[in-house]
This record gives sequence, structure tokens and C-alpha cells, in this order.
Amino acid sequence: MLAIASADDVIELVHTARDTDAALYPEGGATALDYGLPARKPGYSVELAGLNQVIDYPWRDMTITVEAGITMQSLAAILAEQRQRLPIDAPFAEQATLGGLIATNYSGARRFGFGTLRDYVIGISAVDGNAKLFKGGGRVVKNVAGYDMCKLLVGSLGTLGIITQVTLKVRPLPEASALLVARPVNLAAAEKLLAALNTSLATPVAVELLYGNQFGDEWRFIVGFEGSAAEVAWQIETLQAEWPREALAEELAVIDQLEQQPGAWQELTDFSLPAGDVPLVVKFSVRPSQVCTLLDKLRTFDDQAAFQAHAGNGIVIAQFRQIPAVGACKFLLQQLQPAAHACGGYAHVWSAATADDFTRPAWWGGVRGEMVYMERVKQQFDPQRLLNPGRFIYEND
Repeated sequence: MLAIASADDVIELVHTARDTDAALYPEGGATALDYGLPARKPGYSVELAGLNQVIDYPWRDMTITVEAGITMQSLAAILAEQRQRLPIDAPFAEQATLGGLIATNYSGARRFGFGTLRDYVIGISAVDGNAKLFKGGGRVVKNVAGYDMCKLLVGSLGTLGIITQVTLKVRPLPEASALLVARPVNLAAAEKLLAALNTSLATPVAVELLYGNQFGDEWRFIVGFEGSAAEVAWQIETLQAEWPREALAEELAVIDQLEQQPGAWQELTDFSLPAGDVPLVVKFSVRPSQVCTLLDKLRTFDDQAAFQAHAGNGIVIAQFRQIPAVGACKFLLQQLQPAAHACGGYAHVWSAATADDFTRPAWWGGVRGEMVYMERVKQQFDPQRLLNPGRFIYEND
């Protein structure tokens, strides 16, 4: 492992890799090392946690420029001093880095109300496979010159450039934050609660449907609200009055995130990425109207599986604990991906204990038409295929 302390270190390292044809594997907080196919080409792990300085924080402009190795917990603490925040959920925030989150484009429960990292990265600096430092965007919100490199790098898994510095736009901390927790009598009842949100006057920032042994193998429907104290209280009261009582197995519970259970949002975020040994974790993206149909189908494959659905966005993260005898890859191809297609979406692997058995199309949910253009972009940024080779979707790695 090679520790990095500056962008110049990254440039020098890429020069060395070009001369020796060694692969480079960027690493932030090491919380998502299982995301992506296993590395097969020998090379170096590039430790980026040393890039953790605040470059500029004009808080009145509600932007901040930091190095990419800063942890999400440290970033949150710095912003909180000015009553501001980046409203993106980060699992294991004390360890996860901003650069790692951008590379994987991770988003959690608040995605429903606040969007994803692509909505907040307004400037970015990175070193490509030609050992060139390039920049996209800027340090001000209104910046429309040139190509939007920021959006290109978000979710690229470190295959187009090693991110060194990021400028973010931020938002004010809410005065109040609360979760309304329901225990529906069954999945059909949960679907009624979800449908009721379509006509509700309430405007939640998170709509979550969870199932697992943590809840006694029962469903939990959790709706998050943030804003002024009066606004949050009114929305909770409104939704409590609107929801059909026959769909609920017990009275609704309200968790005041700021007073009763400060870690409630973080627990909700960490739920999707289990720390223990789970043989297969798959992320589904389907039509929001098909979330309950998909969950009902997935339960027939594994009665010990746990699920977290960002139901308002049509995203389901499934933790499978019982893998059929055919193996995880064939299970994915023969059962899980057809189930996703039937619901108008697709599925790709988040982590797998037997990752070596997977093909690239199986892992990433099939080969789609846009791959041709992605290959051309990769060729421009990293012609020698030095950056994270073999782990992402490219055929020629």
C-alpha cells in the first residue's frame, strides 16, 4: 500500500505506474472494497486518507472545498460548526471518505428528499491515467463553462481519475428531524401505506421499507421528515391522520432524531451494508410502483434474506443468506435479474463472497448500449488501463 499526502504524490505515482505497467487501486476508508469485481492485475493500493485537509470554506456562500480523503464524519463536524451539512447518507461515516463515496456514488435514505452526490459536487480535481491533473467545475455554484466533469467522475469507481480535491455546495442543518415508524400487518398493507403518500400533503425526505431478523422477520415502514420544528410536527400529525389504521399492526411510533435517538438516521444508513458475512448483496433499481411486487418475489428465493427499500426511489438492497446450489452467479442470472426486468429495472451486485465466479455482465446487470461510449471515455482518460483495471464495467480491462 502506498500512502499519498498530496496531488503531486499522485502524479508521480501514476508516472511510475506508466513506466512499469503496474495497476493502481485507489482506496479511501476501505468501507466498499467489496464493491466491484475482484482485482486481477498486480499493482499498488493507493491509500488516500492522508488527503484530508480543508482548502476553503466560505460558509456564507454555502460551499466548501476539501481534499478527497476527508472522512464523512469529519466533514459533517466541520460543517456543523456553521449549522450546515452535506445531506448525503454515508455508511460507517467515521471511516468512509468523501472520495470513496463519490467513486461509488452511494446514496441512502435521504436520496428521496435531497438527491444524490451528483447534485452537490460543483468542482473536482483528479489525476488521470496520463498523469495529468485535470479540473472540472469550480468553487462557485453558478458555473456552466465546459463539460461537466463532476458528474462524469461520480460513480466511475476510480477508473477515470484519482480524485484529489472536491468542492461541494452544502445546505443548512434542519431545526428538527424525526422518523415516523409503522409496523404494517403485511407487505400488502405496506404497499397501501406507500400508495397513500402519493396523495398526502406531507412531503417526507425519506421513505424506507425494511425487513429482517432485527425486526422479528416483520416489515417496518419508516418515513423521515426534516425542516422547522413546526413543519415536521405538522407533517407527522398529517400522515398519522391519513394512513389507514387497518393497515397497521400497532400504534405508530415517532423517533425524535435530535432528542430521543441521535443515531437513528445513521443506523438506517448502516443497515444496507452489513458488517457480518453475507454471501450476496444485490442492489435493484426498478419502478417505484413495483417495489412491493419485487420484494414479494425476492422473499420466495430466500426466507432468511433482509431487505432495505428506498421505496420512493425504486431502489431495493437485498442481503441474501441462502444461496441455491447452482451458485451465486447463476442465481443472479436465472432468478434475480429476470425478477428485476419484470419490474422494469435491473440488478447489479454490491458484494459477493464468491466474487471470482462472476462475469462482468452478470455483476453489473448486463451489457447495455451506452457501454460503447463509456469505453471511448475510458480510452481518453486511461489509455494504458492503469486505474482500477478489471473491477468496473469495461470489456477491455
